[in-house]
Amino acid sequence: MRVGDVVIGGSHPVVVQSMTNTETADAEATARQVVELSRAGSELVRITVNTDEAAQAVPRIVQRVRAEGVRVPVVGDFHYNGHLLLTRFPACAEALDKYRINPGNVGTKHRDENFARIIQVARDRGKPVRIGVNWGSLDQQLLTSLMEDNARRERPWSARAVTLEAMVQSALRSARLAEELGLPHDQIVLSAKVSAAPDLIAVYRRLAELSDYPLHLGLTEAGMGLPGIVASAAALAPLLTAGIGDTIRVSITPEPGGDRTEEVRVAQQILQALGLRTFTPQVTACPGCGRTTNSFFQEMARDIQAYLQEQLPAWRERYSGVEELKVAVMGCVVNGPGESRHADVGISLPGSAEEPKAPVYVDGRLRTTLQGDDIVPRFIELLNEYVETRFGRKAEPARR
Repeated sequence: MRVGDVVIGGSHPVVVQSMTNTETADAEATARQVVELSRAGSELVRITVNTDEAAQAVPRIVQRVRAEGVRVPVVGDFHYNGHLLLTRFPACAEALDKYRINPGNVGTKHRDENFARIIQVARDRGKPVRIGVNWGSLDQQLLTSLMEDNARRERPWSARAVTLEAMVQSALRSARLAEELGLPHDQIVLSAKVSAAPDLIAVYRRLAELSDYPLHLGLTEAGMGLPGIVASAAALAPLLTAGIGDTIRVSITPEPGGDRTEEVRVAQQILQALGLRTFTPQVTACPGCGRTTNSFFQEMARDIQAYLQEQLPAWRERYSGVEELKVAVMGCVVNGPGESRHADVGISLPGSAEEPKAPVYVDGRLRTTLQGDDIVPRFIELLNEYVETRFGRKAEPARR
């Protein structure tokens, strides 16, 4: 399935998604954040469409984003009144690249009718739809029915297990209804958001077992800062390594004044750590111990990481595949030399009371040994030489 310039499903790479937190009615601020998230690496950006004013702003948002030369697909997130907004504001429906709806909150009395109106708009305009079930707004009629069925079992399931099954059944029933209404099978994405890692793993394994729809992964309400990062990684990694998941979002609540693009970088790092994609050169560094009590080792590791981050935009323009670069900054004579051999370019710094020598390995072989007060600039010089030699050749046109 193609969403804008992004292909989802099949053998294509897992796609990173993010979401704005601006008032969508503020077209300028929302467009600015969409551009910011896209330039940070987000390949899909979702915006809330919750009011008439927000729906009216959507075409202006997309227009301003495209005027910046950014082609990222923009996804509209609808709750409660999506059937009204998509029909009242056709320019909004047309401007969006994809719709996200939750079958648990499209109404009570007229749930199926409201759901059908959204699907019909998507069908007629050729827009894909993510059917996103959330444990906090689950279809209560379906949940009650499954709870009643469970009470009649000889060995009843736990309430947790029934809730997870209700999420799976809600997603699949809604997908089948969407297809009956004419939305193509390959225009449907499913998600089932919970806030506990074991529950997320269980519900997505079940969805993957029962269907072949593309799946969007994300731990909802993951938390702030480090707890949110760790919980998201713990939830997503087992699924991704099992081949489950086509798009992902890391939903981290930013600290006050925090960087909104952090969720993009964390999602990228999860994929890169699992070997599924490469986004940026990686620095492997020893955390240090009693052998490396001086600050020189920590300072050098930080300096090299900062240098790579500073150079990356220019390197990407000039060197094809430089995101695959692996650099190691290791300390002490115990494991440092051996570990640094496994990187493309690695250095093993001396620990406390060790001989002040720093062997440098390139492609697994000892290249030189650095000494003195200028180890950092000399190592960076070697690093630049390696990047030019290895990745510069890839960028050159073939000669005849």
